[in-house]
Amino acid sequence: MSENGSEKSSRLEGLRNLSPKERLEKIALAGGIDQAAAAALRGDGMLPLHIADGMIENVIGVFELPMGVATNFLINGKDYLIPMAVEEPSVVAAASNMAKIARACGGFQTSSMDPVMRAQVQVLGVSDPHGARSRILGARDQIIALANERDKILIGLGGGCKDIEVQVFEDTPIGPMVVMHLLVDVRDAMGANTVNTMAEAVANLTGEIAGGETRLRILSNLADRRIARARVELPFEVLDTKAFSGERVANGIVEACALAIVDPYRAATHNKGIMNGVDPIVVATGNDWRAIEAGAHAYAARNGRYSSLSRWEITDEKLIGTLEMPMAMGLVGGATKTHPAAQAALKLLDVKSAQELAEICVAVGLAQNMAALRALATEGIQRGHMALHARNIAIVAGAEGAEIDRVAKILADEHDVRTDRAKEILADLRS
Repeated sequence: MSENGSEKSSRLEGLRNLSPKERLEKIALAGGIDQAAAAALRGDGMLPLHIADGMIENVIGVFELPMGVATNFLINGKDYLIPMAVEEPSVVAAASNMAKIARACGGFQTSSMDPVMRAQVQVLGVSDPHGARSRILGARDQIIALANERDKILIGLGGGCKDIEVQVFEDTPIGPMVVMHLLVDVRDAMGANTVNTMAEAVANLTGEIAGGETRLRILSNLADRRIARARVELPFEVLDTKAFSGERVANGIVEACALAIVDPYRAATHNKGIMNGVDPIVVATGNDWRAIEAGAHAYAARNGRYSSLSRWEITDEKLIGTLEMPMAMGLVGGATKTHPAAQAALKLLDVKSAQELAEICVAVGLAQNMAALRALATEGIQRGHMALHARNIAIVAGAEGAEIDRVAKILADEHDVRTDRAKEILADLRS
C-alpha cells in the first residue's frame, strides 16, 4: 500500500504521453512518495553544492543524468516503480515494455545469497606456503574474533566475519604467496569499508602465523558469495508480433544467446545490454556502479573464458530466461545516505534490504537482455533504438518544444536519423 492508502501498481497507462511534470505527479502518487522526495527526483536542488563538496575532492559543481522510471515491473508478486539514471535512449522504454509482457505471465522471480563480501590479505616471503595455509586455517577462530572486534554494530545486526579461506599461489612473478580471504556478512551495506577495516585489523596476526610479511589488505569486487538471480517464464503466445510468431521469436532469442555463450566478442555486447538495465538503478540509488561492473565481468569469465551472464532456453512451449551475477548493493553508507536523489530513489523503490535491491537489479537486467535479444531476433536492434534516438538528433539540430517530436517522427518514419536531415526537416517546418 502507498502512503495515501491506495494499492501500489507499477502498471501506469499512457505515461509517455505526459509531460515530465505530469509523469512525476503520477509516479509520486502511485509510488506513495512525499513532495520532498518527488522534488529530489525532479532535480530541484538535487545535490546541494555544500553536500557535494563533502563527498569528493576539488568539487566545482555537480553533474546530472536524465532520471527516468521504468514501469510495469512485478517481481516476486510485488509491484515496483524503477528509478533509472541513464543517458542512453530506449533503455527505460525497453525495460518497461518487457516488464509489461512478463507481467501477464507472473512477472519475474528472484532469489539471492546472503550479502557476504571477501577481504583479501596477501602474505609474501613465506618459505612453506602450504604449511602456512594450514597454520592460518588452524587459527580460524582467533582471526574471526579479531576481525569482529572492529564492528560491534554489524555483529548486533547478525552480520560480521563468518569464515576464512586461504589460497596458495606457488608461481607468481615475485615468488610464492599466500592469500587469506575473510568472508564477511555485511548485511545492508555495500561493505567495502567494513571488510577493508577488518582486513587491516587481522593483517599483522595473519603474517605472524604464516611466517611472512603482509602486503595488500583489501576487498575483492568479485562478490561471488553475494549472487542475485532472476527468472522469467514466457509462453510462446505472449511473444507474438505482427511479423513473427511467438515460437519464432523464442527460438531467435535462444539462438542469439547461444552466440553470446560461445563467443566473447558477442558476449561483451550481450552483457553490456544486461548492464544497461542494472547500472542505471545502481547510479540512481547512489551505489558503486564501477564495483558492480567489475564483479559482473569477472564473474562472466569465471570459467576461464568470457561468456554470457544470462541463459535462454525453451521447454514445454515456453521461453525460460535466467540471469545470475554478483550484486554488492547497499542501503546504508556512502552516497545512498548522502545524496538526496538517491534517498528519494530508494523511497520510490520501497525496498527493505540490500538483497531486495540486488534482486530488483538483476530482474531489470534480465528484462533489458530480453528486449535486446527480441529486437535482434526480429526487426533488428536499430529500428526501435533509432526511433527513440531521433529525439536527441532533433534537439542537436536545434528543434525546440513541440518541434522536437515533429522532427523526430519524420526522421523515424523515414528511417533516416541524421543531424543534417533533421536540420532540413526543421527548416521546412519553420518556413
